Amino acid sequence: MPLLVPPTVPPGSLAGRSQPSLPAGDRVRLRPWALRDAPAVRDAYEDPEIQHWHLRRADSVAEAAEWIAAWQAGWAEESAAHWAVVDPASDLLLGRAALKGLDLTDGSAEVAYWTVPAARGRGVCPRAMDAMAAWAFAAGFQRLVLHHALDNAASCRVAHKTGFATEGIHRSAWLQLDGRHDVHVHARLRPEAG
Repeated sequence: MPLLVPPTVPPGSLAGRSQPSLPAGDRVRLRPWALRDAPAVRDAYEDPEIQHWHLRRADSVAEAAEWIAAWQAGWAEESAAHWAVVDPASDLLLGRAALKGLDLTDGSAEVAYWTVPAARGRGVCPRAMDAMAAWAFAAGFQRLVLHHALDNAASCRVAHKTGFATEGIHRSAWLQLDGRHDVHVHARLRPEAG
């Protein structure tokens, strides 16, 4: 079935090239995930805060490697773009930054992120989000959406620091270990998109 409008982001424009690494300041870089990151991913998902705000945990390095393989496949399928957030000098894993649910026609995506405990409070996540958003807008995306549980104050601070305007609340939208949560919705638009 033909589209009545051309896609905002041309199909093939991501998969047709290698996923880039993105500088995010002196001590933060986003790079494509590698299978060697599996032990660090498994360790990150042992953190109680990450488990609190996510629906799953990695019980083994092999399971974390499966996730990484799926994250890598997202780029080739043009369905997602996942990056490891690392210290550029040591390549130590600091966190994750991702664009999920890529809609090339609309030019929209949902952001996702976490940081390991040792990296929190150092501005790692806002720098990573800014770098990822700048890349997405340069690639042609028009709208990035950020959802977080209303009780997750740290995610709300990241949203505000990185220019994601509050749009509203989805009531009782997420089921997590401690019950149902209202979800705060934020969005950031490509600057010339208004």
